[in-house]
Amino acid sequence: MSALPSVAAAPLLRGPLDFPDSPLSRSARQPLMLGLFLNLQDIHFSDHPTSNSWTYDYNSALVEKADALGFDIAFSRTQWLPKGGYDGEASLDSFVALGAMAATTKNILLISTLHVLYGPWHPLHIAKIGATFDHISKGRWGINIVTGHRAIEHEMFGWNRIEHDRRYDMTGELFDVLHRLWSDSENYSVEGRLNPWKIVNGYITPKPLYGRPILVTATGSDAGIDFAAGHSDLLFITSPGGAHIDSALETLPAHVAAIKARARAKGREVKAIINPIIVSRPTSAEAHDYARAIAAGVPAPTHTSFGHRGYDSDAVAWLGRRDATHKQGLNLGGNIEIIGSPEEVVDQLAALKRTGIDGVQLNFYDFAADLDHFATAILPLLKQAGLRL
Repeated sequence: MSALPSVAAAPLLRGPLDFPDSPLSRSARQPLMLGLFLNLQDIHFSDHPTSNSWTYDYNSALVEKADALGFDIAFSRTQWLPKGGYDGEASLDSFVALGAMAATTKNILLISTLHVLYGPWHPLHIAKIGATFDHISKGRWGINIVTGHRAIEHEMFGWNRIEHDRRYDMTGELFDVLHRLWSDSENYSVEGRLNPWKIVNGYITPKPLYGRPILVTATGSDAGIDFAAGHSDLLFITSPGGAHIDSALETLPAHVAAIKARARAKGREVKAIINPIIVSRPTSAEAHDYARAIAAGVPAPTHTSFGHRGYDSDAVAWLGRRDATHKQGLNLGGNIEIIGSPEEVVDQLAALKRTGIDGVQLNFYDFAADLDHFATAILPLLKQAGLRL
């Protein structure tokens, strides 16, 4: 066999935001995109009572309700941890579960988290499965691209953790190839320079409906942001100031502006989304009582509690939570804590919008009950405030 060409940077491929009729373009026209950040694993964050369940039925029902309410995005993490690494013993795979939800939803975007370097995945697998989910969902499905920050996860797949910035170099090479597979009308042969795979006369059909599936990157590092600026539609960011809303509002404007400027320098636009937890009740006093009750039930951290603090990680995005120069949150979960009456929640979401945030992936302590409260008490006020069409 003759030598295969190495990967060359792919020409800028049209993505869903370049198609005015795509589901992503439809959602991006909202003043503030609304998402639901699911827990597809058995998280025992606090001893305070909750109805939450890791099961597919519980979470798919939430997504169907969010879809009916006009939410734009559904999203979940995926983790690869050994026995004892989860709070409970169950954790569904986001790549499969969110793709399956295409069959029971109509409009909501379904974003599947995928550790793209584990395995390793072959580009033909990702390209073919991605195009299939794209057609099943009619352009509503996408990938949350993660490279893996915990050493123990890389070791589960048989190697030592890859150096942080090199992971994004490898991922960039992978997506240059995926862009070719999703767009080329002829066979494509290539050999990875950084990745251990080859393609000989590779071809996938059908092609995605809007250039390629929706691409999301969850990151806070310079290398991750640079990758996302060149490849992704949505950048799932964290607050540099940590979880307290005041610190988040102080530090986000410069962070978001720098991200969007980096994308524009590459001839692209990206949307910034963030993950608040909404803790709300009819009055401010009741909401803060609820928040304190959740916080009071949080057990002392161990390597098996949510967050898995005992597992070595080189993640950058969450460092602000440990910065004592900023106001500290109550450690309720979510990247930002929004606590208050419905009116106060809307005011805080409006303030986040003013920082440059394009969308919020909402987390709730008790998803079923708290989503109902959001739907009846908060969503109408968001519309009145001009944050939802």
